[in-house]
Amino acid sequence: MLQMKLCGDLVLREKCVPVDDISADILSAMDEMVRMMTEQNGVGLAAPQVGITKRFLVMMNPDTGEVFKMINPKIISRSDETVVMEEGCLSVLGGDNLPVFANVSRPESVVVEWTNERGERMGAEMSGLPARIVQHETDHLDGILFIDYLSSVKREMVMRKVRRHK
Repeated sequence: MLQMKLCGDLVLREKCVPVDDISADILSAMDEMVRMMTEQNGVGLAAPQVGITKRFLVMMNPDTGEVFKMINPKIISRSDETVVMEEGCLSVLGGDNLPVFANVSRPESVVVEWTNERGERMGAEMSGLPARIVQHETDHLDGILFIDYLSSVKREMVMRKVRRHK
């Protein structure tokens, strides 16, 4: 049974290692991550958020409901155009046990490549919410949290809410 890691857990700051072999353990973890993401009304979950330091994630396109299971995802290109949108994270919870949100600027669209759970090479151009989600989740694989993009004042405001959770 996987357990959600919360802000302050050092595993969230580790750079994950590539997946060399798509094992039954990884497939099982991805299935459980989809379940956890759905139960918590999330749209993405990366391996370090459940304590696994390997490069894989699950995400959902909120517009279509399509679920992606991405192994060794890599963002190949990012648009010059950026968009500011509110972001939250299932690992950054406030005193009410719900994600804390803050506005983050990110590229509006990205091209991403990954291997799916069947070992097939995949690629897609994503824009809007799916682009934001894949950027947020791939950041997790590099030990980056969305709060790292905030000014020090805004980050402190978020962290005050997080400390109330603990």
